Amino acid sequence: MEKNRLLDACYKTAGLILLGTALVSCALPRIVVLRDPLTAEEHIDLGLIYEKNKEFDAALKEYEAASPKLPIAFLYMGNIHFQRGEFDVAEKLYRKALDKTGNPHAYNNLAWLYYVSGRRLEEAETLAKKAVELSPDSEDFKDTLAKIEEKRKGQVSPSR
Repeated sequence: MEKNRLLDACYKTAGLILLGTALVSCALPRIVVLRDPLTAEEHIDLGLIYEKNKEFDAALKEYEAASPKLPIAFLYMGNIHFQRGEFDVAEKLYRKALDKTGNPHAYNNLAWLYYVSGRRLEEAETLAKKAVELSPDSEDFKDTLAKIEEKRKGQVSPSR
């Protein structure tokens, strides 16, 4: 009988310990740190694939993930907003890409945005000239500059 009481007390103690452990482990918040398995370059590549498939929201997420380490991602984000006709957002992103990278594509794309929207054509011409200066072999940049110059000439009224 004495033996049964001792076993009974051990079982009760073990049960309480298990119950207490279960309650405490469920009640305490857990902090989980996840590491992004993709590099910034891989996020850009994935974003380009999404963009090609017209999955713009998914592409934006990938570019945003890459932007802290690769500021050229701001150029890609600007391109998506440009395609959506969100020129004000695209302009801000192109400017950010210019400030952080000085990439000739950012100069050209911002110049093209101004050309398409028909505003700030003088600045568009300056930006296009800078793109051509940085990348003199780019026919696309030369084409942008030529179209802007042509549009500006059409805006100037002949003097009488």
